[in-house]
Amino acid sequence: MNRNTSAIPFFKPSIGRGEMSAVRRILKSGWLTTGAEALAFEREFADFLRGSADEKMRTLAVNSATSGLHLALEAVGVEPGDLVAVPTLTFTATAAAIRYLGADPLFIDSDEASGNMDPQQLKKAVKHVTASGKNIKAVIPVHLGGHPCDIHAIRDALKGSDAAIIEDAAHAFPSSTTGGMVGTLGDIGVFSFYATKTITTGEGGMVSCRNPLYEDRMRLMRHHGIDRPVWNRYNSKAEKRPWEYDVSAPGYKYNMSDLAAAIGRVQLRRTNDLLTIRQRIAMEYSDELANLHGLHLPDEVEGHAWHLYIIRTDDTVIRNRIADNLRKEGIGSSVHFIPLHRMSYWKKNYHLDKNDFPVADSLAYRSLSLPLWPGLRRKERTRIVKIVRNTLHG
Repeated sequence: MNRNTSAIPFFKPSIGRGEMSAVRRILKSGWLTTGAEALAFEREFADFLRGSADEKMRTLAVNSATSGLHLALEAVGVEPGDLVAVPTLTFTATAAAIRYLGADPLFIDSDEASGNMDPQQLKKAVKHVTASGKNIKAVIPVHLGGHPCDIHAIRDALKGSDAAIIEDAAHAFPSSTTGGMVGTLGDIGVFSFYATKTITTGEGGMVSCRNPLYEDRMRLMRHHGIDRPVWNRYNSKAEKRPWEYDVSAPGYKYNMSDLAAAIGRVQLRRTNDLLTIRQRIAMEYSDELANLHGLHLPDEVEGHAWHLYIIRTDDTVIRNRIADNLRKEGIGSSVHFIPLHRMSYWKKNYHLDKNDFPVADSLAYRSLSLPLWPGLRRKERTRIVKIVRNTLHG
């Protein structure tokens, strides 16, 4: 790396005085775990979603999107031996949450343009499974990189099936389509607030749904199956003594702390500004990398959250050369994702063959995600673009 240039990380969170002040306030309060702050974050997030959904939207703060997926699958009744359809081009958590319940993932190939689950391939899978006398219990479409899935097409592919739709919206806040905001289009939506996301709590997530039965079940299972929220147990003036509660199910430990929620509330108020910055950077990339031979840019679809800016090359050799040249200059990049059919656990246990997923396999080995975050300066973006251009020209 040139000594006169500085390193550019793949991502850096946008944390300001507001977030720091919120954390100090919680530390001084004496109450750090789930409490009033987490409940307020849930209400405010629901209000944000209701702007494009309806008054029935319910939200549940959790300690990760992975735990949110687990809660969602359990709430819709996924049991050992059930089948749940997932894209092969996703992070392992999408499929791993299915295994937590003893169910089995059914892997689906990708759509060439978006990288999302291909509804036509899902339709074929549903037909095949039905013909074998089985049913798909649920489907988890993943909004890859913030590009909204076509949930209407997913629902159409499930005709004749009562499978629940659980949106993996980890990349997709605040994506939207003509049908509404992503995460409100299926039966349950799951968002991530990991450090790289549009808004962050460090670690954390949010689950959204309209069905009160799903909400009640997830709220119960979120905290050990205890019938009273911890905040109420220690702070309410209810007739019950604080230590008196019942455990009605063997629940989990998936609640969000007030510390995390305090950061999230500030970040939520900044959502539209952070999204606008991401959109501007993505459009600049598209303008400056346009018409380069051998380079394919992401579609500029309406409602894209631009969590990722994924370029695609004609082959793996060129992709790797770009990544290597960026790395030599101290610039981070990443791949989203090595498909699950290539991962040893999934490959061996489900007898997966790359030839059964030609689109996802091709996309994965031609894709590279460039740095995209609100603090990324113009001169840094210029360096990135220059290296990509020079590599292709070379």
